[in-house]
Amino acid sequence: MKFALFSDLHANRQATEAVWEHAQAEGFDRLVLLGDYVDYGADPGWTIEFVQQRVAEGAVAVRGNHDDAVVVGAHEGMHGQVQLSLNWTRQRVSAEQCAFLSSLPLMASFGDCLAAHANAHAPAEWGYIHGRMEAMRSLYATEAHLVFCGHMHEPRLYHLSGTGKAGEFEPVPGVAIPLSRARRWLAIPGSVGQPRDGNPAACYALYDDEQDSLTFQRVPYDHEEAAQRIIQAGLPEMMAHRLHHGR
Repeated sequence: MKFALFSDLHANRQATEAVWEHAQAEGFDRLVLLGDYVDYGADPGWTIEFVQQRVAEGAVAVRGNHDDAVVVGAHEGMHGQVQLSLNWTRQRVSAEQCAFLSSLPLMASFGDCLAAHANAHAPAEWGYIHGRMEAMRSLYATEAHLVFCGHMHEPRLYHLSGTGKAGEFEPVPGVAIPLSRARRWLAIPGSVGQPRDGNPAACYALYDDEQDSLTFQRVPYDHEEAAQRIIQAGLPEMMAHRLHHGR
């Protein structure tokens, strides 16, 4: 079975449409959505509808910290321009859409995989996986062969051997990475709507559980239009500049 992995759409309709079209052309059996569907971008209502439609079709979806913050209020550390963006977003999503975001779980299992937005060891605390140490904590917190997380906005891949030795790979877009069954893995596909590795192209990944392979993808999209929509909406210009530079 082949899974498409989308994370951190962040209300970016242009990026989401481009990645969705690319994934359909590549072919997959089931979609996995790793959270943060709203905030930063100009189309929160549209992206929630997109997620709702995919879930109705059988997609796996978990809740992200920005989804949570739109419903319950800003978390610790969310201030300044992020608070402005959250307030703007909250005024443009319906009560039904908020209820949908609130209903999403923090983690979800499928096959021998686990999906979480931030991490698997303390998903409600929204801590980042900055490196091997945090990746190991998440892998030790579950028996899943493969853990998928978002939150970092940069494509990353970590592994843990049977002897407890951790390592990481630098993923190359479009190149399938074999995932040895002798190791356990934690993959971060990167952000669809807010890449932050210096490349403005949208990120996602494809996992083939029959071939035991993972392919990271980059999809150029009209980030100029997405940025212009942010400015026209009156959102902080910093959020438009990020799309130009992928930072």
